[in-house]
Amino acid sequence: MPTSFHQSVIDEFRASGGKVGGPFAGGDLLLLTTTGARSGAARTTPLGYVRHHDSLLVVGSNLGGPRHPGWYHNLLAHPVVRVEVGTESFEALAVPAERARREELFAHVVRVAPGYGDYQARTARLLPVVVLERAEPEEWEGRPREVRTLADKLLEVHTWLRAQLRQVRAEVEAHFAAPGAHAAPPSLGLQIRQRCLAFCQALEFHHVSEDGHLFPGIARHHPHLTDVFDRLADEHRTVARVQGELAGLLAGIAVADPARFRAELDEMSAQLNAHLDYEEEALLPLLADVPWPPAGPPAS
Repeated sequence: MPTSFHQSVIDEFRASGGKVGGPFAGGDLLLLTTTGARSGAARTTPLGYVRHHDSLLVVGSNLGGPRHPGWYHNLLAHPVVRVEVGTESFEALAVPAERARREELFAHVVRVAPGYGDYQARTARLLPVVVLERAEPEEWEGRPREVRTLADKLLEVHTWLRAQLRQVRAEVEAHFAAPGAHAAPPSLGLQIRQRCLAFCQALEFHHVSEDGHLFPGIARHHPHLTDVFDRLADEHRTVARVQGELAGLLAGIAVADPARFRAELDEMSAQLNAHLDYEEEALLPLLADVPWPPAGPPAS
């Protein structure tokens, strides 16, 4: 839970459109909501930030203390975060910068806000510089222009999943094609790790939702499709197995075996795309007349 001071800052921020007084008066402040690495609970922290082109930078300074702040450990476990800036709120992918890019971005931060240089001078640990990138573009290839039915919504989600998977694969291929990619020690880097972990977590949420809500709801009205739903559930388990292998490789800060990761990602791509194709073939016709969003309860 936030401290009483942090909670008062959060409350003032939200009540006044992102403006706060006291020690933060006149500064650039955002609210970062992460998911607890162990608890799974939402945690909101007020943080100073620095703009860099289209991204926002936050630094794990912890006032120059010897340990990384809790929010940093949270975003390593759950890379998709919520950012509030002024009156705007959006989901972002949190990616710690590495090596030369970290040095470049930290120098930029210190030019804008010199106090972070003082924090770095107080501690032997390297202060993390985290880039907050919007989690998804406003448009992506193949996205339905309008979502009026449950079929449209399912297709929108599937199109997003395919787009995210293509992006992960493109970044992996670019990594392998880059000079020095195979130098020891092998690593895929935090950019790929964070994006792939975010994708895996989104995919797991989607499949759990389908298994728990969508599929049973459709099956009640179409009992003759038992074999279809059995096959979809079996495919979910197959994808989950490959996803588990990927998650195991992503458990550390660096991926220990990039070649194995690449092979598992290829397997994930083949299994998932075949599954999505079959699910769309089987279910879209059944959902084409179901309005989305669902109608609320009638007014009393």
